[in-house]
Amino acid sequence: FRRDDLQTLLHNKFVVIIGDSIQRAVYKDLIAFLQKDEFVEERELKLKGERSHRGDILLEGGQLAEMNNRKTYREVRQWQHKYHLVRFYFVTRCYSDYMETVLQDLSQEPQPDLVIMNSCLWDITRYGPRSMEDYQVNLQLLFKRVREVLPKETLFVWHTAMPLAEKIRGGFFIEQIDFMNDVIRVDVMIGNFHAAKAAHDHGMDVLDLHFHFRSMLEHRKKDGVHWDARVHRRISNMLMKHVASAWRYQLPSR
Repeated sequence: FRRDDLQTLLHNKFVVIIGDSIQRAVYKDLIAFLQKDEFVEERELKLKGERSHRGDILLEGGQLAEMNNRKTYREVRQWQHKYHLVRFYFVTRCYSDYMETVLQDLSQEPQPDLVIMNSCLWDITRYGPRSMEDYQVNLQLLFKRVREVLPKETLFVWHTAMPLAEKIRGGFFIEQIDFMNDVIRVDVMIGNFHAAKAAHDHGMDVLDLHFHFRSMLEHRKKDGVHWDARVHRRISNMLMKHVASAWRYQLPSR
């Protein structure tokens, strides 16, 4: 894809991206790509909660509220152009009271044409000893509510969580869950399995990014969680290729 192709594919479309800091990077690359044929900068990917990125607006949370690494952190961003609208919601659980307010937002006009979502890492590590069991229940609740709230014309794409390093570190990985460091990489794969199955069972589209990027680990950041700009551009291309196929849009021949 080039910028012109992306602009045409998403012409007059409302795109919503939901999830954690990886999803925020997906959002940042997408709006950078809509403006220029160049990668988002690495320093931009590191930032969170800033008041503006590439001309977007921080609608809620972030620097407008308290900056922290807690489960209650919020960040809602939006970039709007004459023919494009892209919004991001930061969530730490795939279904919750807060996620229900997000769905209520999306039930109002304008409703999204495309929703791209992943939520896994926070779900299975930050919500107590039954996190994995609760994750499976919440996935079912999420997909049921998505079917109830969004128009049938809305394309909902769930993608799997990206591969983790054997040891991870950084703001997300608090001391209280350090005991999970040896198993979290496998837990993410288990969570991905449950999420993909639940999505398929509810008729949702699934893109397996974990599978596609398992051999590109040299592009993973030192924290063992995040990825560089080159990978995020590839993610954008893979997502848009999937969307183009679903919308029967003719892909670029080059």
